[in-house]
Amino acid sequence: ALVDTLKTMPYGYDLDYEGKGEILKVTGSPQKGNADLTYDAVRNVITQENIKTYPEGYIITRWGGQDSKKIALTFDDGPDPNYTPRVLSVLEQYNVPATFFAVGLSASQNPALLKRAVANGSDIGNHTFTHPDITRIRIAQFRVELNALQRLFESQIGRYTLLFRPPYAEDVEPETPSQISTILTASQLGYYTVAMHIDPSDWDQPGTSADTIVQRVVDGAKNGDGNIVLLHDGGGNRDQTVAALPGIITGLQSAGFQLVSVSSLLGVNQDTMMPPVTPAGRFIIAVNAITFGVTEGFGGFMKFFFFIGIVFGLARLSFIIVLALIQKAKNFFVFKRRFHPDFCPAVSVIIPAYNEERVIIQTIESILKSDYSQFDIIVVDDGSTDKTWNVVREKYAEHPTVRIFTKKNGGKSSALNYGIAQTDAPFLVTLDADTQFQPDTISKLVRHFTDPRIGAVAGNSKVGNRTNILTKWQALEYIVGQNLDRRAFELLNAITVVPGSVGAWRRDAVLQVGGFSSRTLAEDADLTFGIIRHGYRVVYEDDAYGFTEAPDTVGAFVRQRFRWMYGTMQTVFKHRKVFLNVRHGGSLGFIAMPNILLFQIIFPLVSPFIDLALVLSLLWAEIQHL
Repeated sequence: ALVDTLKTMPYGYDLDYEGKGEILKVTGSPQKGNADLTYDAVRNVITQENIKTYPEGYIITRWGGQDSKKIALTFDDGPDPNYTPRVLSVLEQYNVPATFFAVGLSASQNPALLKRAVANGSDIGNHTFTHPDITRIRIAQFRVELNALQRLFESQIGRYTLLFRPPYAEDVEPETPSQISTILTASQLGYYTVAMHIDPSDWDQPGTSADTIVQRVVDGAKNGDGNIVLLHDGGGNRDQTVAALPGIITGLQSAGFQLVSVSSLLGVNQDTMMPPVTPAGRFIIAVNAITFGVTEGFGGFMKFFFFIGIVFGLARLSFIIVLALIQKAKNFFVFKRRFHPDFCPAVSVIIPAYNEERVIIQTIESILKSDYSQFDIIVVDDGSTDKTWNVVREKYAEHPTVRIFTKKNGGKSSALNYGIAQTDAPFLVTLDADTQFQPDTISKLVRHFTDPRIGAVAGNSKVGNRTNILTKWQALEYIVGQNLDRRAFELLNAITVVPGSVGAWRRDAVLQVGGFSSRTLAEDADLTFGIIRHGYRVVYEDDAYGFTEAPDTVGAFVRQRFRWMYGTMQTVFKHRKVFLNVRHGGSLGFIAMPNILLFQIIFPLVSPFIDLALVLSLLWAEIQHL
């Protein structure tokens, strides 16, 4: 058995280069050798060996170096809208072809430059779609990089290319089998890998002047360093390359060199290295063109929308901060409100409840601890299916301050209207059944009604269950995103919603509007709009705290935000007549509603796509490093 293993001869670790030049392709794969062995079992020796096939390693064939007087200028990392047109103009002026190794991300945005280069006799090569370090990505991704750009070429210029150059020249001329994966994969896909032995480092910016670039190229050609020159028309500032190009061309020509394309170095024409798409493939090309067009359009739209979002977002934030600071200064430094200490009208606190047996008692207890003297509590059980009605009745049936009612389920607005109908109190305080008040919350809210122009007061809603990262982020959102807005928009009488978790209402104003409407999912916003439209002011009291239960699961959070967003859209549509109407809508129609449309509807609708693009870009960056 040991003798049998010796009959197979493994190939070595060397690479066999054949031919001359800087255009390479793997033309032979490793082959094990075989031999016939004669074994003398008596003496335990091999007496004869007959080699049938010799072992062979990888064979890499070179082309392009047969004529030392032919030089090919190549340009990497384009096409660039600033530098590639200038490079092409110089080439056209001297009637010289070149070879452009394009990057897909740039090519997709500048297809006209590729067409111009091909029309003037230049070759186009594949430089991958995103220009990754191919030694740090998987072979599968490398294939995608090449194929994606190939499909782009087919859709843009009606040709595909057989020329390839790896980004950063990684493993372009491997020395060991461990480095051969790049050129091997490219060869298997039909590509010729184009190296470069004359590199004047034109990419070094600053550091390499135009005169230095010219000198290095001409000297390299005269010294016989190679037939292919590496230059760049994209990827950075290429002013020095453009400035050096006329000197390179005239310098090489005066030294007797002929400037050709890479195709010419191979001894073939452009159509051989860049075959036109056949009629049979035009349908697929059309599909590819549409796909790239849609992708490019979507990407452009996302960039534009992202830019607009940043500009408008920063402008809005600045506007809000300025208004909030003015409001604070007005209320606490310049025009500090003077409230009447003897103003203590009757107030009814209305709590609509649906399946809130877990939290309803804590909510009622927090109200009963209030320092306000003239109030009663109206609990409206909206047809709960749990024990909400039972637990409230059991504890407060005989309580002089708490009145309990139950009704058939009809929604929150129906429960609130039912509660309003049970009281004659001139002022109402509403809160959700999962919200807890501070002892001074009611008094801080009600004191504003000394001004007869005020129809409603928005309190300071805070997250009480800061138990996980989701609720903690919402707590920050409530502080920055909601309460800051209310402080700012109070100056303009443009507060768009008195929160259902903590708010106070003038009963007459509520009845004038028709009470809480069931036509929208945002009944509190709808009522706030109506009160402002009827000539009342809505103000903000930042010292009136209401600690509410925020959604602590993603599902509950999504449902809440959908309800808010959809309800806000319904509210805007219902009050659409005041949109951009200064005369009838005032700040509500000219500032508040545009703010809602832009920052609470349009941007939230598009932001998931921006988030998706961000996630995909991060995943792509991570994949490149796997």
